[in-house]
Amino acid sequence: MRRSSILTWDQLRVGALLLGALGILGFAIFKLGESAKLFSKHYRLITFLANANGLRTGGPVTVAGQLAGSIRSIEFLPVDTDTTRNLRVVIDMDEELQSQVRADSRVTLHNQGLLGDKSFDITPGTPRFRILREGDTLIIGPSVDYEAMIQQASKAMTDVAALAHDMSALTLAIAHGQGTIGQLLTSRQVYDQFNVVLGNTSTLLARLQNPHGSVGRLLDDPTLYENLTHVVASIDTVVTALHTGNGTAARLLRDDSLYTNLMRVTSRTDSLVTTMAHGNGTAPKLFTDSQLYDQLVQAVTHINAILADIQHDPKRYTKGAIKLF
Repeated sequence: MRRSSILTWDQLRVGALLLGALGILGFAIFKLGESAKLFSKHYRLITFLANANGLRTGGPVTVAGQLAGSIRSIEFLPVDTDTTRNLRVVIDMDEELQSQVRADSRVTLHNQGLLGDKSFDITPGTPRFRILREGDTLIIGPSVDYEAMIQQASKAMTDVAALAHDMSALTLAIAHGQGTIGQLLTSRQVYDQFNVVLGNTSTLLARLQNPHGSVGRLLDDPTLYENLTHVVASIDTVVTALHTGNGTAARLLRDDSLYTNLMRVTSRTDSLVTTMAHGNGTAPKLFTDSQLYDQLVQAVTHINAILADIQHDPKRYTKGAIKLF
């Protein structure tokens, strides 16, 4: 049986529906590719990482948080002593944003959540530095290591738990009356003694508040305050007189003549001492000549012997000194 070559309305409607679906699908693919920068021109940049944990091939690359490319490949480098360059990461960048990525741009790896995924973000450069071209290298900047923070937080939580355990043990010991604080909180004897101390303190304060006592008069009587005020005023008057007067004390404070005279006397005394120490006169010899010292000692010894002899037999020296006419 020969088929009819005339298209029916149902067939046209189905065809139109299929064409519309294909058009919508193509438009969606175009928009998705445009948002993912699939149809824009790209250029490649390179960076080196010690650890690419959380990064994957095809992952997004952003500039200042805005999508600008994707990770093309992550490759291992030969084993080297430089552990900061274990991996070579090649990224495809949108040429429209090439002016944003310059020699002072830095790569930062940010955690996107608790699942461990990381974003590859590039900071915009400044006009003072050149634009990076095909094959140039991006420098890794300081990044926050989320895993290290988790480890530090875990250690901190462990320390907090240990502290809470110690505080619990301390509280339990205090509650059972152990230690000084426990005795203060649980001992009836300490409580009674404390009440006695409070009572004695209250009595003492009541006595101090007596207006006829010495302390009460110090607290209530303004006479001491007025006397102190007069004393301060008198001292102020004396200080003013010292600064402005012409008496001896004022001249000692303001006149430098005494200082000049003292300096002159000191200088002359120093010259005299130097002369006596190094000169050839009688005075220097009194200080430096041992022979003169020995002679003086010998003379004093003889004089002492004569005086002792006179005291022992004075007639020997006075005989014939007195004559009677």
